[in-house]
Amino acid sequence: MSKLFFLIGLLSVLNTSAQILPERERAALVNEILKDKFENVLPGLMDRAEVDMWILISREYNEDPVLRTMLPATWLNARRRTILVFYRNKETNSLERLAVARYEVGESIEAAWNPEKQPEQWQALIDIIESREPQRIALNSSKDYGLADGLVKTDFEEFQDHLPDVYKDRIVSAEALAVGWIETRSEMEMEVYPQLVQITKDIIREAFSENVITPGETTTEDVVWWMRQKVTDLGLETWFQPSVSIQRDEEALEDHISAFSSNKEGKVIYPGDLLHCDFGITYLGLNTDCQQMAYVLKPGESEAPDFLEEAFEKGNRLQDILTGNFKTGKTGNKILSESLREAREEGMRPMIYTHPLGLYGHSAGPTIGMWDSQEGVPGSGDYPLFENTVYAIELNTSEFLDEWNQDVRIMLEEAGFWGKDGFRYVNDRQKKLLLISSK
Repeated sequence: MSKLFFLIGLLSVLNTSAQILPERERAALVNEILKDKFENVLPGLMDRAEVDMWILISREYNEDPVLRTMLPATWLNARRRTILVFYRNKETNSLERLAVARYEVGESIEAAWNPEKQPEQWQALIDIIESREPQRIALNSSKDYGLADGLVKTDFEEFQDHLPDVYKDRIVSAEALAVGWIETRSEMEMEVYPQLVQITKDIIREAFSENVITPGETTTEDVVWWMRQKVTDLGLETWFQPSVSIQRDEEALEDHISAFSSNKEGKVIYPGDLLHCDFGITYLGLNTDCQQMAYVLKPGESEAPDFLEEAFEKGNRLQDILTGNFKTGKTGNKILSESLREAREEGMRPMIYTHPLGLYGHSAGPTIGMWDSQEGVPGSGDYPLFENTVYAIELNTSEFLDEWNQDVRIMLEEAGFWGKDGFRYVNDRQKKLLLISSK
């Protein structure tokens, strides 16, 4: 049994508070996942993008977002100027992973510069290029994806100044390759991803419970900061500030800008409130993004009112419509338009703003709507769906409640995986409102 699968097995049998690996074991797991991805994912991505050399250049504290995901666990930043070179030779079915850097870059990337023999770093890079004669040299520049646009002007100009003229017309954008690297999940990553989602949901369940919330006293901001502290206490990080919001009888539904913003003062939580949270964590190089809803029971209640559960079911139905329209090769904009049309035909008032999820929270890949762009998103919305990718299935639907004489908005977000066998949730999904007792 490999060390990786021993650690994965350890994760699966421990409770949430103990699931978090110590830093040393965490680093070993991250490095093994990264090595596997270099060996078993990157060659195919380079072939798909028709690139035989990929060059990434960064300096300390100004890291290319892609290069940052390739650094070993003991590297928290690039050092001095770090240059990575990946050379794909299809004839020999080989992939060289080279570091033109003053320090070795982990065990997965071979050191390829000896400053004592060749003092000039740029010349060391040019020597690698000339000895391999690549036909397409990919650099990280992109109009549609900030994550794939990491080559800064200074490094590009210095590279161009040193690059022989014969290679300059071989430079191409690495956008397709960079997005592919960020969006594609390996088998090993998918072994650990359910654990991250479970930890996220366990924190939400505790936050939305009488252990944290005392109706009439606790505010939404109290819950937000409890969640932040819980993440810190577990030795994790969150990649965005959590939010907790309230919908209630006789109080007008907030607009979307207010709903997606955090009320700094917070509102006191009372029985009968419908709560919503938006929360995610960062762990083992991956990210989660989850929205769930809860109901605060009134005295004498043991279940949420039927009309709220029925409204919640509409949110699940919208999820089914969206994920039912996933198909490899279909663009994000196509999936969006088909799903909105189908939902509206069923009488819903839907809004879909689903995004790729993985190495980053708002990651690269096909954008499937934004809350303020329901007609489609130019650029990233035109990118096609590929297999072995994860998405935050993020959406909402509004339903008029006679009992409240106003609208209620069901807002949900769940991690979902698209692979050769179709769509599945990474770790199931919320199907009923969470319940909070009033003590």
